[in-house]
Amino acid sequence: MAPKGKGGDKGKGKAKAPAEEKGAGKVKPTQQINVRHILCEKHSKKEEALEKLKGGASFDSVAREFSEDKARSGGSIGWKKREELEPAFADIAMELAQSSTTNPTYAEAKTVHGYHIIMVDGRK
Repeated sequence: MAPKGKGGDKGKGKAKAPAEEKGAGKVKPTQQINVRHILCEKHSKKEEALEKLKGGASFDSVAREFSEDKARSGGSIGWKKREELEPAFADIAMELAQSSTTNPTYAEAKTVHGYHIIMVDGRK
């Protein structure tokens, strides 16, 4: 999980190109997101997970196989407010469009916890 904390890389993640082509654009401001992630300590493992996603694997199956945290049930972190997440993670997650685990729109972030592939499956 990416709890609020100090440090971490504040660089922006890269959104999946097809989502941009579909006009994901700006999303409505939201108070909470239902967020999933795949957390990998090593960059190379994160890249393997990305290849699986690009190959059409579902987000939750890739999370179960690759994620190195306790959110192994499909990578679900649950409903979170911005202030409950580490800033570098929150900046990326709050801007992601809602998608499904079978056709995910995702982005990457790096925090003190490692490399995250983030997906949002609910907004309110």
